[in-house]
Amino acid sequence: MANTSARMLRLLSLLQTHRYWPGGELADRLEVSPRTLRRDVDRLRELGYPVDASRGVAGGYQLQAGAAVPPLLLDDDEAVAIAVGLRTAAAGAVAGFEETSVRALAKVIQLLPPRLRRRIDALREVTALGVLGGGPTLDATVLTTLAMACRGGERLRFGYTPRAGEPTPRYVEPHRLVPLGRRWYLVAWDLDRADWRSFRVDRLAAPEPTGARFRPREIPGGDPAAWLRSRMSQLPARYDVSVVLQTGAASVRALIGHYGTAEEFAEGSCRLRMSTDELGWPVMVLGVLGVPFTIESPPELRDRARRAAEALVVSLNR
Repeated sequence: MANTSARMLRLLSLLQTHRYWPGGELADRLEVSPRTLRRDVDRLRELGYPVDASRGVAGGYQLQAGAAVPPLLLDDDEAVAIAVGLRTAAAGAVAGFEETSVRALAKVIQLLPPRLRRRIDALREVTALGVLGGGPTLDATVLTTLAMACRGGERLRFGYTPRAGEPTPRYVEPHRLVPLGRRWYLVAWDLDRADWRSFRVDRLAAPEPTGARFRPREIPGGDPAAWLRSRMSQLPARYDVSVVLQTGAASVRALIGHYGTAEEFAEGSCRLRMSTDELGWPVMVLGVLGVPFTIESPPELRDRARRAAEALVVSLNR
């Protein structure tokens, strides 16, 4: 990491995730030499962070218990508002900010004192946040537990219920949380099956960090999101959507991203194709685009779009 300040922030973040880091492993994470690591630790001490060091072959570093992180410089209401806003974005209410929001929420929650965490928990208990496009509502505590385990390289145990089957215990090395469509997935190395697996977070129960650290593996292709999309494309979907829209393909692609395809069809029109297990997302796409369209398939999409249009007309006439 070329930027010293950014590297020191990364070092501080890593020291906060574990009680103890072996020196060699910490240097590898930061991609620096042991000598540079020692200098960065000295800089943190000069800034007031109590970092203990042990010497020898098995030497390492540890942030003293109770060490404070940089102050938020916010009053209580502002801090709670930020945490709740991040939770809302993490649940999918702000398209495109889901993964970033979960990472930020995991860090903010660590900064808050217990009294503010209790306020956030109380707000969580009396609010129900929906995911964009009708996806499942997720518990922010589960998301942040997974996010912190991914960030800290800590093995997890949890129960998982597949699409068809009974709940089973899983023991994994969590790699990355990936939002796809209207759902969240955990990409992880399954230790019992010795292979990469993806887990829908809404089917995952009671994740428990084990305290056992691991060195991250290289996911096939290097990109967790691309790996997940490739894996999902091989699974049969309930609906194959085909719609001709009276607009250019570029505007449609800008809206749907990698969740479908849009190809030029005739002058001034394009054909949208999507594979999906439910029709709320394509109906929303048609409504947002606001252009004339012809639904080619499936027939169920025509009925769903008609009901949505009738509901809108009723609401506008009230």
